[in-house]
Amino acid sequence: MRLIGSLLIFSLVLSFVLGGSAQICGSGVVCGERDTGHGTDGGDLGKIISREMFEDLLQYTNDERCPASGFYTYDAFIEAAQAFPAFGNSGNETVRKREIAAFFAQTGHETTGGWPDAPGGEYAWGYCFISEVSPPSPYCDPNYPCRGKYYGRGPIQLTWNYNYLRCGEDLGLGEELLNNPDLLATDPVLSFKSAIWFWMTAQPPKPSCHEVIIDEWKPSANDANAGRLPGYGLTTNIINGGIECGKGWNSFVANRIGFFTTFCGKFGIQPGDNLDCYNQGPYGLNLMAQSM
Repeated sequence: MRLIGSLLIFSLVLSFVLGGSAQICGSGVVCGERDTGHGTDGGDLGKIISREMFEDLLQYTNDERCPASGFYTYDAFIEAAQAFPAFGNSGNETVRKREIAAFFAQTGHETTGGWPDAPGGEYAWGYCFISEVSPPSPYCDPNYPCRGKYYGRGPIQLTWNYNYLRCGEDLGLGEELLNNPDLLATDPVLSFKSAIWFWMTAQPPKPSCHEVIIDEWKPSANDANAGRLPGYGLTTNIINGGIECGKGWNSFVANRIGFFTTFCGKFGIQPGDNLDCYNQGPYGLNLMAQSM
């Protein structure tokens, strides 16, 4: 998926006048399990992530300096999630919270406008961008039709023509996303649906992020030999393993972990084991979504 260009992040830093920031639990700090779903406007999923919690996770998404200001809304998220009944609705309450924390951590990283000394903390600036900054190519695999530019868009920064095709087909849109990929940058419900679709969809031999984070997935012998074990780190491998995993410590994976431990702290839960993919073998570069 996509990493935000350093020049635009630098411009956010230069443009900011320091002021008050919302109180957060802090990276990696578990504050005690919280009732994060007070209110009923989100239905069953709203019992896990309320409008208030959504806004607490994404404190600066509507900041005027974020290109995504006004795009990513709680209502759009809840409407999109209704198409995926198992999303955030599998397992006990802690497992459900962990899945939502993991989803917003990964997508927060993909769309971040944050920096280490950012007001509110580096991890308060997720969902700052809608589209990839300075895409290096149109992401057209010659084995699939190419009718546009398939750079990263939406919370998961979906890339490649085959992903737009498969996502559209699975959502009942036929080739509409293939023909008009900008729909993911103009329709917030569809944009969220594309991210949840990727999260919920297995990509053999990759499992889905969903089945990993709810602890349904069990590693094969090949997975175990490659160091691929259940936990948040494997979701990073699924999303962008060919670029980030199996290379030892790197700032991209560390940032993903920072988002996750911070968000788990807000939900009052433990993040679990195997948070990184530093020593995991990647699945391969041409499986569904890979970035850069």
